[in-house]
Amino acid sequence: MENNHAPAFSSPWEIQRFLSAIPYNPKEECKSPKRVLAERNAHCFEGALFAASRLRELGYPPLLMDLRAWNDDDHVIALFKERGRWGAVAKSNFTTLRFREPVYRTLRELAMSYFDFYFNTLGQKTLRAYSRPLKLAQFDGKNWMETDDDLEYIGDAFRALPYYELLDSDQVAHLVEVDEDLLKAGLMGSNPAGLYVPAAE
Repeated sequence: MENNHAPAFSSPWEIQRFLSAIPYNPKEECKSPKRVLAERNAHCFEGALFAASRLRELGYPPLLMDLRAWNDDDHVIALFKERGRWGAVAKSNFTTLRFREPVYRTLRELAMSYFDFYFNTLGQKTLRAYSRPLKLAQFDGKNWMETDDDLEYIGDAFRALPYYELLDSDQVAHLVEVDEDLLKAGLMGSNPAGLYVPAAE
């Protein structure tokens, strides 16, 4: 049975708590915020869309940013800005890739806050670049917040945006693997069905 009773959110952190509490969706689909609320599960892109829709209700513009990875899934986060600083709300199968306080002066700073905690199941640090913000208001004509349709076309829109590299080739070559305890912490409570299977070197 669907449970589409809408919780009342008064802050970005309350949106994050909701997303962290629902199961990770391992399916290759892209549900709307309406369907996330009804079905009570989400993967990172669906979670970011849901967060952006609820942030909008709190008065923030609905913005997404894509974090591009190597040998791993990309990660999409919902952006918000308070007192001139950026923060993020996010759904992730990894505990380390979720909420960020609004303390970052630039989007690059915000993206780099994920760097040491962005790794695959082999313990490789995988974050490489971040996108310019995607403005979801451009899709209002398609009723993206309330439709029952799949929203994969929003993900496709990232292809038209510029990406900014975080590391040069020398830095990449000298990266060390993630500490085993951090790897375990990142995977705590994860849904194995939704984990990216990295290629072994």
